[in-house]
Amino acid sequence: MKNKTIMIVDDEKNIVEFVRAYLRREGYRTLEAYDGTSAFRLWREHKPDLIVLDVLMPNLNGLELCKEVRKESRTPIIILSARSEEEDKLIGLDIGADDYMVKPFSPRELVARIAAVLRRHKTVTSGGPIIIEGPLTIDTEAHRVTVLDREISLTPMELNVLVTLASHSMQVLSRDELILLAEGDDYEGYGRNADTHIKNIRRKMADKAKDWNFIETVYGVGYRFQAKKKT
Repeated sequence: MKNKTIMIVDDEKNIVEFVRAYLRREGYRTLEAYDGTSAFRLWREHKPDLIVLDVLMPNLNGLELCKEVRKESRTPIIILSARSEEEDKLIGLDIGADDYMVKPFSPRELVARIAAVLRRHKTVTSGGPIIIEGPLTIDTEAHRVTVLDREISLTPMELNVLVTLASHSMQVLSRDELILLAEGDDYEGYGRNADTHIKNIRRKMADKAKDWNFIETVYGVGYRFQAKKKT
């Protein structure tokens, strides 16, 4: 995973310098930006492998920048924010971030999370089976999901969650089981992440195939994948 390029975006220069020094010591290349607008230009020009992104910034805040990046790319994004409420974390995940860390933070934990997100992204893009369930086709090698021959854009984590469910078709998975299987050893017990990812997947799939259901909620238990046309 080393020799990857990480873009650090924060309006606090001391945090940028601190993170940059630690990442370079770990073998990563870095790019730095101090506001959202400059970061968006830098991202488009250099296409880094991952973005570490603050929320409260001038010109274009971190959440807005995350949305803009997601319109064009699945570049992994870790939000780094002083906002610690659960709702803030869920909002970050809902708009497409792959992970969310709260300031103050441990640089060792940040490096571990960067490595974990890059591993997940590599798993999604490095090859695997093609899964076909009803009108749904998942090509993990191409990171391509289609429903009724219409393509759906998913983040790496959303794709991992969908692949996990589809690979256990008709089997009920609890929130914790689902995230554990999707994240592997990087699981941290934050089961509500599953709800956010499922909501995003359902919304995106409904936009392309409103007459189909794919993910069933089993109340009090978890989720089950079943491609089923609405009656």
